[in-house]
Amino acid sequence: MLSRTLLSAESVKAATRLSRLSSTINFPATSSFSTMTSDITLYSYATPNGIKASIALEELGLPYKTVPIDFGTNTQKSEWFLKINPNGRIPAIMDGSQRVFESGAIMLYLADKYDTNRKISYAPGTPENIEQLSWLMFQMGGIGPMQGQANHFRAMAGARSDYGIDRYMNETKRLYSVLESRLQESPYLAGSKYTIADIANYGWVQAAPVMLAIDLSEWPALKKWVENIGARAAVKKGMAVPPSKMSQEEMAQFFQDARAKMDAKTNSDKH
Repeated sequence: MLSRTLLSAESVKAATRLSRLSSTINFPATSSFSTMTSDITLYSYATPNGIKASIALEELGLPYKTVPIDFGTNTQKSEWFLKINPNGRIPAIMDGSQRVFESGAIMLYLADKYDTNRKISYAPGTPENIEQLSWLMFQMGGIGPMQGQANHFRAMAGARSDYGIDRYMNETKRLYSVLESRLQESPYLAGSKYTIADIANYGWVQAAPVMLAIDLSEWPALKKWVENIGARAAVKKGMAVPPSKMSQEEMAQFFQDARAKMDAKTNSDKH
């Protein structure tokens, strides 16, 4: 957690304004959130993005229904689902008549509306909340896109591109070094408390050994952080929502075979 003594009066004021802005993103303008009950349906699949929403729901102890989205049948592009998420991606939720799509928006929504005890978030207007928001955006703009492209070029692309593989694998590892630096000085990304920022980044980092054969031992603090979060009961529950069609062993074999198939292809880059 950053020491408040390091923050100028101007930066605190700026942080407060940004936090207040983030807490007004199309959330229902009603009375106290603490008096509200949930009517949540989660539309998702067990992917690094999908589990962020289910873990947050489990951590908050909120009741919710789950509708699995089958990528094999392109359900995410169905007309009915596009009314929930026009971008045709998971996860998404409906809370009564309120739709929320994009995993970061879902976590902010759940924290602002239901985390009245601040179990997985810091209160708006605090420097810690801005730190939380910063690391959440770090995942949304960095870890997710870069590691997603690493997954694509390393295992799933129709043609082999050594440039694409090297570019995105190296960038993913660079971002892991940023996380390592932070976690060497703080037990969690936003400070002394586990928050939605940790949930967001964990969803991707925990998948790297299986999907990309990345050895997290290169980043000891990051590896310990992954192990500690993975041991949480709510995380274990959220990771299994909705249930995957593959076991962990089958998933590991699937990606191992996919990487081997990519390695056997000829580089298609034009030099």
